[in-house]
Amino acid sequence: MRKFLPFLPSRPTVSVVRLSGVIGGRARGGLNDSGIGPAIDKAFRRGNPSAVVLEISSPGGSPVQSSLIGARIRGLADEKNIPVIAFVEDVAASGGYWLAAAADEIYADPNSVVGSIGVIAASFGASELINRHGIERRVYTAGQSKSMMDPFRPEKAEDVDRLKSLLNDIHANFINHVKERRGSKLASDVDLFTGEVWLAERATDLGLIDGIGHLRPFMKDRFGDKVKINRYGAKRGLLSRFGAQIVGDAVASIEDRALYAQFGL
Repeated sequence: MRKFLPFLPSRPTVSVVRLSGVIGGRARGGLNDSGIGPAIDKAFRRGNPSAVVLEISSPGGSPVQSSLIGARIRGLADEKNIPVIAFVEDVAASGGYWLAAAADEIYADPNSVVGSIGVIAASFGASELINRHGIERRVYTAGQSKSMMDPFRPEKAEDVDRLKSLLNDIHANFINHVKERRGSKLASDVDLFTGEVWLAERATDLGLIDGIGHLRPFMKDRFGDKVKINRYGAKRGLLSRFGAQIVGDAVASIEDRALYAQFGL
């Protein structure tokens, strides 16, 4: 009835987008811009929301997808002049914190893990293993750096230096993003960019987040008891709705869980 009576005051609405999982992860639930982008667009464009809320629980992942999702959020927030508030659940680390920093305000549970502002590349070396079994590795390239960090060949110092240079450049981009978004809120007497993580209370002291808080009571306190919460999320495919999962997806899930495990989750 309310929508047919324009003289009645409308309830304030808040759009909520859940950003959960490994960013760019290959398993079901992995976050990427093409998958979550339409939901973010709807959150900003539908219903004239008073704010857009990000529910974040992510150990990180792809720096590119983190940047793309964060840029989408900031672009829409600036276009629509809508404040963005992030609520951290289990973890907002590495790329997960990149997403949180896209918000204007960040709140977390007292037990939430926050930070890990760093970049990592992990691989393995199997050159001695294949040599012991008499296996010959044959690789032909055009371009002397084309076969960088081949796990089946002995590690080369120049390859390691080249990889570290790439990681340092990505780390610099991450640091610039955090400084741009958090500005003077950041503590100036602590190195926040070593890859260390903190619980929410300490993260508040360091200026990485704005305080302790949960979504629903916070929204009611800010917008009133009658605030309406509209949720938006990525659409799931038909097979995933029925729990179908292929072997490759199971393997990817193990890899993704390893990212959570480093934070005790």
